[in-house]
Amino acid sequence: MELVCLDLEGVLVPEVWIAFAERTGIEELKATTRDIPDYNVLMKQRLELLDRHGLKIDDIQDVIGTLQPLPGAVDFIGWLRERFQVIILSDTFYEFSQPLMRQLHWPTLFCHRLVTDEEGRVVDYKLRQEDPKRASVKALHSLNYRVLAAGDSYNDTTMLSEADVGFLIHAPQNVIEEFPQFQAVDSLEALKGAFLEASDRRLDP
Repeated sequence: MELVCLDLEGVLVPEVWIAFAERTGIEELKATTRDIPDYNVLMKQRLELLDRHGLKIDDIQDVIGTLQPLPGAVDFIGWLRERFQVIILSDTFYEFSQPLMRQLHWPTLFCHRLVTDEEGRVVDYKLRQEDPKRASVKALHSLNYRVLAAGDSYNDTTMLSEADVGFLIHAPQNVIEEFPQFQAVDSLEALKGAFLEASDRRLDP
């Protein structure tokens, strides 16, 4: 059996923190795992910025409610689910994901949780597990699945390494150059072809 694992932000939907940075005008919030490979360092920076500027979970959710999947993403997920089982492995948070998952017709999502206080301030975050994307692929291998995977950033590279075949999609040049072992594609249409070629089954395009 074959299964596809995909990153979410930057692959299927816009980067939430970049959209929030553009709404608030806080440039430092534009940093993502494309810029800061250590996710814990990145999240501590984000929490400090939210606290400094008095921003709460509702402020972020208001921005997320205005976002739409990237062009072609809804059709791509539909196409993919007809040919593979699909799991989204993301470093987003369940508190962010619902509006976007609804638009993608509710694919399975593994991600993290935020901790908020009684006033709605984001005070902490809880990772599902250490190196969760790689751990998920490893667990799927233990269930005898063959795993194809695609992502766009530093935090996806351990998932791509653990997968039977891994692809970079929409990745910045610095990530492409640092990880030349992964084929890089620049569109969801190209990723369709890459998955078809990587499959060990004969699939209709």
